[in-house]
Amino acid sequence: MGSAALRCFCYGSLFTSVTWTLLLFIYFNFNEESQGFRHVPVKGLEPYKPFPRKISPGFTRDSNKGHGHRPLDNQGEAKADLSAELGMIFNEQDENVRDVGYQKHAFNMLISNRLGYHREVPDTRDSKCKKKTYSAALPRASIVICFYNEAFSALLRTVHSVLDRTPPELLQEILLVDDNSELDDLKKDLEIYIKENLTKKVKLVRNRHREGLIRGRMIGASHATGDVLVFLDSHCEVNEMWLQPLLAPIKENHKTVVCPVIDIISADTMIYSSSPVVRGGFNWGLHFKWDPVPVSDLGGPEGFTAPFRSPTMAGGLFAMDREYFNTLGKYDGGMDIWGGENLEISFRIWMCGGSLLIVPCSRVGHIFRKRRPYGSPGGHDTMAHNSLRLAHVWMDEYKEQYLAVRPELRNKDYGDISDRLALRKRLNCKSFKWYLDNVYPEMQVSGPNAKAPPVFVNKGMKRPKILQRGRLMNMQTNRCLAAQGHPSQKGGLVVVKECDFTDKEQTWTYNEEHELILSNLLCLDMSETRSSDPPRLMKCHGSGGSQQWVFGKHNRLYQVSVGQCLKLLDVTSHKGYVTMAICDGSPSQQWHLDN
Repeated sequence: MGSAALRCFCYGSLFTSVTWTLLLFIYFNFNEESQGFRHVPVKGLEPYKPFPRKISPGFTRDSNKGHGHRPLDNQGEAKADLSAELGMIFNEQDENVRDVGYQKHAFNMLISNRLGYHREVPDTRDSKCKKKTYSAALPRASIVICFYNEAFSALLRTVHSVLDRTPPELLQEILLVDDNSELDDLKKDLEIYIKENLTKKVKLVRNRHREGLIRGRMIGASHATGDVLVFLDSHCEVNEMWLQPLLAPIKENHKTVVCPVIDIISADTMIYSSSPVVRGGFNWGLHFKWDPVPVSDLGGPEGFTAPFRSPTMAGGLFAMDREYFNTLGKYDGGMDIWGGENLEISFRIWMCGGSLLIVPCSRVGHIFRKRRPYGSPGGHDTMAHNSLRLAHVWMDEYKEQYLAVRPELRNKDYGDISDRLALRKRLNCKSFKWYLDNVYPEMQVSGPNAKAPPVFVNKGMKRPKILQRGRLMNMQTNRCLAAQGHPSQKGGLVVVKECDFTDKEQTWTYNEEHELILSNLLCLDMSETRSSDPPRLMKCHGSGGSQQWVFGKHNRLYQVSVGQCLKLLDVTSHKGYVTMAICDGSPSQQWHLDN
């Protein structure tokens, strides 16, 4: 009898255990709407824990890599759906992750964390680039990635994109240079992750003191053993066949320095999109700018796929023969932290016998952050300090053009430049006038003898395609969103009113840029810094972010920049005020664009 009782007890315990397991499985897989992303991580290691199975229509778990999510084949609209779902704030923890992310990193860390460390990106290369082949005997590359207080998920996605899309035989190593970061997860957690999850080709170098990007890159280069140095920012994602097009011109001429086309990763949505083919320039304030590419540079048999000359580089992403980097003088070690180093090395390359090219068949995505999220030690203006150094070393009499723009810097100290002047003499570099005449003749010199500026043909911007037009109705009250005053009043509030289908001032258009435009005049806009402010009508700026709205599941109207959903504040009030709130799927958050 005792043995039978024991068997009954064991069977009962097993039955109970299985029952609870099934119930928990059903709960967590079918109750995602109320739970939201309850398992979405805050810290960097946690994206490898399972997400809820359903993320958004058109997306599935990447069974090959096991991390993050990827679009199903032929799902053209899936990217927007993914951002809508991954960016929604469902609870206070989500809100905190998002707010801290914008504060510390100047981009949406909530979405970045939810994406995980692997994802597929659209192949943005020209069709002719996809047909190109490259020699198997290319030089090996050392990838140098400097970081300071970078978001863990963005840093690891940068590393994994390189590992996922680079032929192993071309990858010598990845050197991660930590510039004395302060964030906890970039310390022990990062070391554990590298040791347990990454190849031995990934090496971590720690700076004992903050050196800044410029000296940090030189430290990384000093540890490199590859033939070619490739510098990347710590919030990038490389595209398909990105490295071979960079290595090929360097193999032909070791004095050639090359840059990829820098694609855009939205700071608000993390959506990867193609960038136009442009080249680097600068103004007399010594700020980098993008210029159109002269047609003459694209007139060869390869057309838009051939590498073309660029007067300057953006600075964050380029490849260079390692020995040539050293021979040419590395970076100016007297420059501090960040700023101006991209123009300095660009001038030096051209004036001292090298060439700088942009390679259209190499594409690398870069998060264009909302601002530079950290300052310089002591609050010093390192951009001014560094620009003064490059002006006094490389610009000859044309430094007066810079000082005319920044007269307050004329007597400012810029340190000892004797070693850089000696370098210029040793390399037998040409004059800055030669650079302007031969490399950047489009640059205009101010003064009485200035030439007329060149005329560029402006073909105008293409208007976004309208997807839908009608009244924006709150489904709980059957009232329509309209301007509180007149729809042409910039900064005016929006409220819900009784629907009038004869009133054109209640008509909204929703276009492919995800803008909601009232009466063809102003866009529905949200403050990116104060999510507690109500939505207002503002001039359409065409840059997404604060004016980007997505219709999510269950009729929710989600605002990309603040990560919240539009809600009727008080359904019983005749005032009809609306606000933004955590996306909970309540009736007051349900909207329909009614034709």
